[in-house]
Amino acid sequence: SAGSTSGLHVSSSAGKRRVCYFHDADHMGSYYYGPGHPMKPHRLQMTHNLILAYSLYKKMDVYRPHLATEYEMLGFHSPEYVDFLRRVTPENQHEHEFARQLQRFTVGDDCPVFDGLYDYCRLYSGGSIDGAQKLNAGLADVAINWSGGLHHAKRTEASGFCYVNDIVLGILQLLRYHARVLYLDIDVHHGDGVEEAFYTTDRVMTVSFHKYGDYFFPGTGDVKDVGVKSGKYYSVNVPLRDGINDESYSRIFLPVMQKVMEVYQPSALCVQCGADSLSGDRLGCFNLSARGHADCLKHMLSYNLPTLVLGGGGYTVRNVARCWTLETATILNEDLSEELPWNDYYEYYGPDFSLKVTPSAAMENLNTRQYLESVKQQVFDSLRMLQGAPGIQMEKVPHDIETVTPEGDPDARPPSDSREHPAEHYD
Repeated sequence: SAGSTSGLHVSSSAGKRRVCYFHDADHMGSYYYGPGHPMKPHRLQMTHNLILAYSLYKKMDVYRPHLATEYEMLGFHSPEYVDFLRRVTPENQHEHEFARQLQRFTVGDDCPVFDGLYDYCRLYSGGSIDGAQKLNAGLADVAINWSGGLHHAKRTEASGFCYVNDIVLGILQLLRYHARVLYLDIDVHHGDGVEEAFYTTDRVMTVSFHKYGDYFFPGTGDVKDVGVKSGKYYSVNVPLRDGINDESYSRIFLPVMQKVMEVYQPSALCVQCGADSLSGDRLGCFNLSARGHADCLKHMLSYNLPTLVLGGGGYTVRNVARCWTLETATILNEDLSEELPWNDYYEYYGPDFSLKVTPSAAMENLNTRQYLESVKQQVFDSLRMLQGAPGIQMEKVPHDIETVTPEGDPDARPPSDSREHPAEHYD
């Protein structure tokens, strides 16, 4: 397989890919950040419905994620912060006890307290932990959790609509079995929470392609930010400007990722597929088609490594559902008809009722060839500082007995009264 010695490209047609998919159809779509808030968990129900309508669920093992435990969240987050998330409610948030904590943990405006907040965090985090454990156990080649990918959350604070950093929790699972994990982030925003979590280690290389400059959130992710201490040169940032299209994106994405894979030689991947980098996003400023976005994932799958695929941003909900459905099909090597099948949210996709997300012809691409070339050179110069992959002896990787002999069946689902579709869950 690729990544063992060469890090070179291998075709993804090598055998049938085993894919598992995590979604809780009973609960995930019902969480609500509040009126006017751009983050809408309802987009996950729309995505799931489209995946059902295209019959993609028949090609995957579909699971309901477990609710992440407090103990699991403490793998990254501080006890005071997790305790706060567990106890705060819309009703008690303004009481004296919580008023100061809201400020301390930066919960309030972008990250509101809403009904069911703690269970929402447990649910999307549980999917990423479960996905990583399936990969570790060798039960799947790719694990999908579209509800995950909340990359801005820090150890002791909420940020950018993110409360618990499920990505960090998932990668920590992968590190139990993998000496080196590569994290790739194609959200329009910089993957700051994940970069910060692993900024001082060579066990995880973080690579983020994002809009940078003009005070764009979160304001980090300069090409010069490369990590510190043991992690120096293991953080890779590719700052981009407004209006980038498929052609320009692929012109910088392919050479950078080929070089990253060649130099770092990871044995597992985690890909955050934030859909706010698509054209027409309510908060984003890029001009990618859904196909261009999916091509990035397709490239990473061609290395044939255990891969955890997560969601992230995405604020024009009809396009989020289109993109993640297309990417689910990409993972499964399935071709989809561009004409959308009838589904519960069919009217959202008018007037064209198509799977395509079409770039805007009017949007100017501020990423000149010279600019992209210069960013690419700076990234290559940093990667050149890494002489070969870091030599980590596998015996130094903590071997976790629990994951090998779990208590009870990891695939057992909690009983549910209702199913979205008669064949939705199967083992």
